[in-house]
Amino acid sequence: MEETLSLFSASDIERYINDYAIPWAINIAMAIAIYVIGRLIVGGLLSVFRKIMAKSKYDNMLVDFLESILSAILMLFVIVASLDQLGVDTTSLVAILGAAGLAIGLSLQDSLKNFAAGVMLLVFKPFKAGDFVEAAGTAGSIGKIGIFTTTMNTPDNKEIIVPNGKIYSDNITNYSARDTRRVDMVVGIGYDADLLKAKRILQELVAEDERILPDPAPKIAVSELADSSVNFIVRPWVNSADFWGVKFDFTEKVKLRFDEEGISIPFPQMDVHLHKVEGE
Repeated sequence: MEETLSLFSASDIERYINDYAIPWAINIAMAIAIYVIGRLIVGGLLSVFRKIMAKSKYDNMLVDFLESILSAILMLFVIVASLDQLGVDTTSLVAILGAAGLAIGLSLQDSLKNFAAGVMLLVFKPFKAGDFVEAAGTAGSIGKIGIFTTTMNTPDNKEIIVPNGKIYSDNITNYSARDTRRVDMVVGIGYDADLLKAKRILQELVAEDERILPDPAPKIAVSELADSSVNFIVRPWVNSADFWGVKFDFTEKVKLRFDEEGISIPFPQMDVHLHKVEGE
């Protein structure tokens, strides 16, 4: 050991300390300081981000997801800056990360498409949980809006999970977006029935239902002289929650009242005529 130490003079040791040890110690200390200070700055920026998003009233799931992405990006910059202080070639590191990100992006195209659509749905909010919508060939109540998929519950209580990409790329019909809706019904009577009497009955039935709104005024008019019937359109306005109840009840009342008043409701029928040929 003494022989080994004797190989280095005091000046060599001093030069080693000045040329290598001290610069390395300073670089390590600076890298640690950059990392610690960077984390504090990232924490402050994320706190400001949370406050801004809280005021904007975006969905909590979207806020948490965007916060995690922002945190990862900012911390990546902090780590790269720390490594650069240590003398690591960060250019190559960034190139590797970029190539890896590109490869992952190409392999997850559908997932990224659904993710982007999920973000757009959460930001622009064409519907919310509980709304009854028709989208991507499916109709149902919205159960949960996720980053990649949306859960819908059908009227017969089936749960359907739909990719967000399909929803956002298709037409979206939101039946719950407005407080009121118009009920469109068609009522047919026979050509031999009393047209004015049938119209009066329809007006009475509309006036009797308290769920039907007076404004906008209900519309009752002859719409078509069809092949076997004279068709009325009946278009009352109701609160959205009363839509199906009014439609079903009104249809039943029309049939019962028309039967009482002797007004016929045509139905498809076929007449078969048999001709006897002589000699058979």
